[in-house]
Parts: sequence; structure tokens; C-alpha cells
Amino acid sequence: MLGAIGSRPYNGPMNPAAESELAVPGLRYRIAALGLAQITAWGTLYYAIAVLAAPMGASLQLSPTVIYGGFSVALLASGFISPWVGRRIDRDGGRSTLMLAALLGGLAFVVLGVAENAFSYFCAWLLAGLAMGCGLYDAVLAVLNRLAPGAGYRRAVTGLTLFGGFASTVFWPVTHCLVTYADWRTACWLYALLQWGFCLPLYRWAVPVLPVAPAPVSATAAPVATPRSPRRFAALAAAFALVSFAFSVLSAHLIELLGEAHLSVADAVAVGAAFGPMQVLARMVEFGLAPRSRAVTVGRVAFGLMAVALLTLSLIDGQRWLAFTFALLYGASNGILTIVRGTVPAELFGRENYGALLGALALPSFVAKAVAPLLFALTLSAGISHAHAMLGLAAAGALAFISFEIARYRA
Repeated sequence: MLGAIGSRPYNGPMNPAAESELAVPGLRYRIAALGLAQITAWGTLYYAIAVLAAPMGASLQLSPTVIYGGFSVALLASGFISPWVGRRIDRDGGRSTLMLAALLGGLAFVVLGVAENAFSYFCAWLLAGLAMGCGLYDAVLAVLNRLAPGAGYRRAVTGLTLFGGFASTVFWPVTHCLVTYADWRTACWLYALLQWGFCLPLYRWAVPVLPVAPAPVSATAAPVATPRSPRRFAALAAAFALVSFAFSVLSAHLIELLGEAHLSVADAVAVGAAFGPMQVLARMVEFGLAPRSRAVTVGRVAFGLMAVALLTLSLIDGQRWLAFTFALLYGASNGILTIVRGTVPAELFGRENYGALLGALALPSFVAKAVAPLLFALTLSAGISHAHAMLGLAAAGALAFISFEIARYRA
């Protein structure tokens, strides 16, 4: 599947726009390595909190608000550094940035594994947030912009995300087993080893040393959208932020929400594990359709599926078939949305200074991700029912679809 991506030799320094039209040797294998690292990065840094939250809170005697507050700190940190990360990758190709992500991720889990109070707990998540900002999809997509040829970039993004779709499928059950048969600290130490012993060497091998591109005239003002399209840029950023809010709530609270919907923990874990295969299946379909469809058309489908999935979640009430219908819809939508985040901006705004563009789009999404788990926990603690809270998520999905439709038309 990755074989369709270009294989012309890499020929040395070029200007940034031209350089993105070149392919490095062995690109398909480099994408596979990046994909394996993304499974581990997302599975440990992002998805594990849904399973670790309860045992960590009980052990550290911290409330759910504080537990999810630490995760929010991580997401805020990742959002605030994302523009800097994008500009850095535009200049040097991203090898050192991804390696830094693995180093920080491992250190974060070591600190979390020895945490004894709220201060050390928050320090751990601050480090984890810096690792997320340097090494999750927005950063890796910016790296692909430097590695993949122009016509092959979209297929390269899909190839990468085919791997990442397995993160929740692998790491929710693995984390559940570690917590059940060992403890949450053991899980943290194992995840530190995975960051240092698995992700770090993969990043070092997968991303070659690229020539440093010239800095833009203003080092702090790389263009992110044309002057004629600021409202389109804002609408697209809002659409991504709204689905990021819902995604973050579900990543942190899904087990709890499904429990309140009268499903067992085992069923809830199974529903979460179903996301991965559906993400991968949806990405395979997108891979086949890519030569014949515009990225914005795929985006319409993805945002529509998300709105329907979130509405379905609010209707489960103990019905397992509805729970798995939600998993299929949500998994397919989230799988395609990952590709949409990397391809629609290129179609609407072009690929010049693409790391900076993705970083600017990522900032509101990361802020939304950051506030979502804590805000949702506070909403529930204020007495809002789970049913009404899930309807609120459905409304966010509908607003995201509307915002994307606005972005499709020239402002």
C-alpha cells in the first residue's frame, strides 16, 4: 500500500517549496517506522489516561478533577508549543524534534511512575505535554511534508495514519491488563522504556538529516493563510477544535460514560478497542479513493459521520448494539479526520511553510483538547446528568460540521 508513494532519489538542498516535491530513499519503510512510533506515542501519552485515571486517583488520593487537570496541563503545553514545533520542522526536517519527543515522553512516565503528590503528578504531565507537542500527528505530518513528493503527500499521510489507528486498540487493553495484574506505576515504567527503547531509535532512523531551509523574512510571522481567506482559516480551525473537544472528552471519559449508559467495564473496553479497526478500514477506503476525490469532499463525510456518531452515543442506554454502532461510526470518522487534518489545509492554503500552518491550526485544537476533560468533569460534578452532557457533545459535532461547510467556501 505504501509502495505507491514516490521513490525518486533525494538530491540535496533545495528551496522549501521545491524540497517538498522530492522523496527520500526508502520512504515507504520510513513511513512504516513513523507509524509504529505513532501507535506507541498515542497509546501511551494520550489514550492510557482513560484506564489509568481511576487507579492513579485512588493511589495518590487525588480527585478526578485533579487527575484530569493534569492531562489538561499536558494538552495546553502541547498546544502552546505547536506553532514553534511547526516552524522548527519547516526549517530542519524534524529529526531532532521527534527524538526530543521520545526523550521527554520517557522522562514524563518516569516522573509519573514515582509521583507521590499533586505537584509531581502535574510535573509529569507537563513533560508529557511537551512530548505530545513535539511528536504527535501535527508534528509528524509536518515532517512528511518535507519527506514526501507533492503528488504523494496525501497518500503518505494515509499510509502513516493506517498504523496510528491501532493505538487505542492496542493500548487500552494492554493498559487494562497492566493495571489489573500489576499496577499503574508498572505501566508507567514500561511506557517510559517504550519511549526510549522503541520510539527514539525509530525516529532516529526514519527521519534523515535534511538541509536547513532558509528562515522566512520574519522568523515569527511565517504565513499560515492567504490574506483573502482569514475567515475560511478561522472556520476550519473552529471545526477542528470542536471535534478535538469531543475526541478529548471521549478519550478521557469514555469508560465512565459507557458505564453510566449501563454497559460493563469489559463491554466499554471492547467498544473502545473497536475504534482502531474501523479507523484503519476507513483509512484504507480513503487511500483507494484519494486519486479520485478532493480532500474537502472526504472532510464533509468525516465531519458528518462524527455528528451522527456523537448523537448515537447519547442514545445507547444499555443497548450494546447501539454502543458498537457508535464505535463503528466514531472510529471511521476519527480515522478519516486524522487524514483531513493533514490534507485539507494543503488543498485550501497550499503547502508553503506547511509546518507553521499546521501548528497554527493545531493551537486552538490543543486548547480545546486541554480544557475538555476538566470542563466535562466539572460539568458532571456540578450536577449535569451524563445524558445531557452527551447531548452537548452531539451539539458540538453538529457545530463542527457547520463550521467545516463554511470553510469549504471562499470567504
